[in-house]
Amino acid sequence: MSTVTGVNVPGSLQQGSRESYFDGGLAQYIGWSILGAIVTICTLGICYPWAHVMLYRWKVTHTDIDGRRLTFDGTAIQLFGNWIKWWLLTIITIGIYSFWLFIKLEQWRVKHTHY
Repeated sequence: MSTVTGVNVPGSLQQGSRESYFDGGLAQYIGWSILGAIVTICTLGICYPWAHVMLYRWKVTHTDIDGRRLTFDGTAIQLFGNWIKWWLLTIITIGIYSFWLFIKLEQWRVKHTHY
C-alpha cells in the first residue's frame, strides 16, 4: 500500500494500474437480446432463466476488470430451480416476496461471477 495525501491506496488503485473495459458490440447485444426474447415468448416464459443466463454470460465474458476477464459459471438449470422457488414464495405471500426478487437474482448472479 502507498499513501497518497494521507490516505492508504491499495496497489491495484495506484497510478499505473490497468484499465477496466467492456468489449462487447452492439450487434452482438441486439442479437442475443432478440434470441432471448424469442425463446422467452415462444415458451411462454418458461425458458426465461435460460435467456437471462445467456445474456448475462455474454455481458460478463466481455468485461475486463484491471486486466482480468470476468467469468460466469451459473447455469439455466440452477436459475430455473431458484426461479420456481421465488415465484412460489411470491404467490404464497400474495406478491410481497416480489419486492425481494431483484435482490435474490442479483445475489445469485454475483455468487456465480468470478474474477
